[in-house]
Amino acid sequence: MFARLRPYLPTAALAFLIFYFGFHAFTGEGGLLQSDKRDAALVAKSRELAALRAQRQDLEARAHLMRDTNLSADLLEERARSLLGFADPRDYVVRLKP
Repeated sequence: MFARLRPYLPTAALAFLIFYFGFHAFTGEGGLLQSDKRDAALVAKSRELAALRAQRQDLEARAHLMRDTNLSADLLEERARSLLGFADPRDYVVRLKP
């Protein structure tokens, strides 16, 4: 019986490979049916990147103002108050429980 099926084995193996790769081309992680998920992930990552870039620009501007050559008295006072926990007697301080 095996002798009768032997000529069809390469064809069956090729058909199996075509089916296997075709199936994964549609349903796999990078498949055609997953494009909506990839697009949503791309949009989310793009928003996260924009937020991180804005945060980095803010930090770079603050770092520039804290250098010896460009020292900003207001920023220095703000950082000292927040780090040391000091407040001006005229300030209202609201403490939040962590």
